[in-house]
Amino acid sequence: MRIDKFLKVSRLIKRRTVANEACDAGRILVNGKVVKASYDVKEGDVIEIRFGQKSVRAEVLQISETTKKDEAKELFRFV
Repeated sequence: MRIDKFLKVSRLIKRRTVANEACDAGRILVNGKVVKASYDVKEGDVIEIRFGQKSVRAEVLQISETTKKDEAKELFRFV
């Protein structure tokens, strides 16, 4: 699954367009490397999202095409 879609489905970022823009700006890292929106996410990847001075790290636990709001937290865990 593309990283921009995973970020939206997992609710780490609310909209896919915002996830796309964050990737284009170089604010999304996977396993320590800056990635494009088309990067293929795999289970076990560690995603880092930079918001100004803060950053959020999450490990991908599972991948799902769709999910309900209350089940979205099961797709990742914060590191």
